Amino acid sequence: MSEFNPSSNRPRIEIHYCTKCKWLLRAAWLAQELLSTFESEIGEVALIPAESGVFVIVTAGETVWDRKIDDGFPTAKVLKQRVRNQIAPAKDLGHSDVRPESGDKREPDVKPESGDKPASDF
Repeated sequence: MSEFNPSSNRPRIEIHYCTKCKWLLRAAWLAQELLSTFESEIGEVALIPAESGVFVIVTAGETVWDRKIDDGFPTAKVLKQRVRNQIAPAKDLGHSDVRPESGDKREPDVKPESGDKPASDF
């Protein structure tokens, strides 16, 4: 049996979620997405019960998503980009990879160009 190796040098991610709003399943799904994507970069993901409509994700002590500030819940794609920008900026996220052009670590949201047409129009 191998010896337990604590991952204290890798960052902790906290997902604070409102229990009264029944957001545990959403928090657990995002935790699984992050653990799958950043399996060697993350030390732990903690699900932290809260109240009052809270859904906040903190990485290495810095808020990367706040439902009230960011106007809703993150998609897995956007959350992975924001977490990557904090803990592993060189990591390639494959097809969901969009890197910020400035030093702002909270802005990798992907919005369609004004000239983009829906796929059905092609």
